[in-house]
Amino acid sequence: MIDNLEQGFFGIGIQNGKTPENLGVLWRSAQNMGASFIFTIGNRYAKQACDTHKAVGAMPYFHYDTFKDFYHHLPKGAMLVGVELTDEAEALETFKHPRRCVYLLGAEDHGLSKEAIEKSHFLVKFKSTLSINVAVAGSIIMYDRGLKK
Repeated sequence: MIDNLEQGFFGIGIQNGKTPENLGVLWRSAQNMGASFIFTIGNRYAKQACDTHKAVGAMPYFHYDTFKDFYHHLPKGAMLVGVELTDEAEALETFKHPRRCVYLLGAEDHGLSKEAIEKSHFLVKFKSTLSINVAVAGSIIMYDRGLKK
């Protein structure tokens, strides 16, 4: 049961996602792990067979053409958490998830834009020599949030 008086929420989305299949898998995980909303920046979501729970119809989905538009519409009081494999990023193992936040992932091949990295309130990474599938990365982030809640 959802307690609508409990403080806190999170949304998760992808900037310039490479494949629509990744979105479907991420949205399915987001629905299962308690996301409040999902979104895309750049490339739009297209209906996917892998979204077997029809997450896009079960929770709010937002699309933004540009990062600037997305950033302008961040929910009040929400912290932007970029997920990126950089030297500056904090290890997920020690990261304290903000109560109200939006997680932003980039495509596997290009990652987050320079602007997204600069505007993120936090950058997080987890131990991985190479980049991993964006839907897997998002699922790991959400699972970690749930464990630490």
